[in-house]
Amino acid sequence: MLFFTQCFGAVLDLIHLRFQHYKAKRVFSAAGQLVCVVNPTHSLKYAPTRCAAVQTSVEQAVLPPCHHHEAVHDPQLVPCTCPLFSCPWEGHLEVVVSHLRQTHRINILQGAEIVFLATDMHLPAPTDWIIMHSCLGHQFLLVLRKQEKYEGHPQFFATMMLIGTPTQADNFTYRLELNRNQRRLKWEATPRSVLECVDSVISDGDCLVLNTSLAQLFSDNGSLAIGIAITTSKVHNAENEM
Repeated sequence: MLFFTQCFGAVLDLIHLRFQHYKAKRVFSAAGQLVCVVNPTHSLKYAPTRCAAVQTSVEQAVLPPCHHHEAVHDPQLVPCTCPLFSCPWEGHLEVVVSHLRQTHRINILQGAEIVFLATDMHLPAPTDWIIMHSCLGHQFLLVLRKQEKYEGHPQFFATMMLIGTPTQADNFTYRLELNRNQRRLKWEATPRSVLECVDSVISDGDCLVLNTSLAQLFSDNGSLAIGIAITTSKVHNAENEM
């Protein structure tokens, strides 16, 4: 009976996932967009992150611990860019994608326009939804986080990070769009580089921010569909023409 119960539960989960995927494809198929169903992951940052430790040290007017290591470590090495874990990994930008896929099992989706379907929005904070988006010859990291910026008031934060340098990030523009029940909400901005801390981007509010009631307006049975489009910036296009 236990074996049957476990197998039956797994089948139900698979049916539910396929149903969510079918609904999203039905809504966005007219636009020819690919749909990626993303399950939530509770943040495993039980230990302070590297950038959080630096910020704490600055507030206390003490030199950050990494200041001592700058003379020892290769300055071209970057820490793990996955916001879900306190991962001690360091490496060059060229191998960040391989690390995210192999170590953290982050899915990657290709296409100029995709749909990010986050499931189980009702789960308590902190919770993260994350995928990689391959487009225009570059890889981007989309992070959706449910977090209590103020105690008892969870909010949703969505941002796009380029796996590249800040100079490269300035060449692109990303758009996040919510569209449901004759309501449409858009956020358009320049992606930030993964060399910057995701936590800092969220703290600064330089991203799409939704309170709980607004997120519920655009959600469907606990799932939130976010349309994603990435284009090259006008300034970059003008420079190429010249």
